[in-house]
Amino acid sequence: MTKTVLLAGWVSKGKGPALKAALTTDWIIEACDPAEEPERFRELAPKADAIVGGHINAPWPATPDLKLFQIPFTGYDFLAPEKLPKGTFCCNTYEHETAIAEYILLTMLEWEIGLRHTDRKFREVGWDGKGAAQGPVHGEVRGKTVGIIGYGHIGREVAIRARGFGMQVTGVGRREMDTPAEIDRYETVGNGLERLLAESDYVVVCCPLNDDTRGMMNAERFALMKPTGLIINVARGPVLEEEALYNALATKQIGGAVIDVWYQYPNAEDRNPSPSRFPFQELDNLIMTPHNSGWTQEQIDRRWTFVAANLDRLARGEPLQNVVFQGTRED
Repeated sequence: MTKTVLLAGWVSKGKGPALKAALTTDWIIEACDPAEEPERFRELAPKADAIVGGHINAPWPATPDLKLFQIPFTGYDFLAPEKLPKGTFCCNTYEHETAIAEYILLTMLEWEIGLRHTDRKFREVGWDGKGAAQGPVHGEVRGKTVGIIGYGHIGREVAIRARGFGMQVTGVGRREMDTPAEIDRYETVGNGLERLLAESDYVVVCCPLNDDTRGMMNAERFALMKPTGLIINVARGPVLEEEALYNALATKQIGGAVIDVWYQYPNAEDRNPSPSRFPFQELDNLIMTPHNSGWTQEQIDRRWTFVAANLDRLARGEPLQNVVFQGTRED
């Protein structure tokens, strides 16, 4: 029996051809952006067996046939069971861990080597009166310790690569489990976070944003880090308390930061807001990127292959992958 999928929102709307090519079961594919076409969303949503999208910025109609809400990226802090119709599966899509792990390794290497600064200086002053191999001296990641907060998909890929560079790797997470083979030590957050912060040359934050992690890195915890420590945030901005992060960097309490996720994002009223209420852009111990650490074409292709595969599972009555919860809302 043919089913209907609605691609809802700007991330999904234009992916119909790619999705159709990847599907192996019969689907009618509809598309709209609820924020720009709320009436069309109200028309199409009740007919959908599955919706692929993120935050729906429009009133939901009753959706009696809806079985799957598939997020075509990762993270679901904008959703909760009470926001989805009862029994609807909410599924996540990962496939970003390779790209983000490579970004994290790049930032650690760049922090030690300073290639962008060396290039700029060499362009400006040339040899500067020095012979070859007389400087400037730079650092190495070999022998350094990387501590991973939120040991999951991203953390594992970071660990594998970091070990390849001769680094020590520790991790903390919310789950009780044995230490994975690819790291040197694993503990739960409650038992191991303070130790991780004190020992790590690099602190990688890749945990989900929820009530437990919001503001996890506050002034007290920044004070536990090494004065030379680098914090790298690829999770969500609010995991790092905004003012505390700014103060730790501005006062050189910690060595520096690499921040890819922020506190203020483009919206309908302001398409180019400052990423924070604090002037992070004026700091010299910070690398800033616009939430693009995982944004590669290869990642995009993998994600839509996964979305198609989960729709195929739904059509065949097979268990879905990456289920995060079921909806509880009574229509």
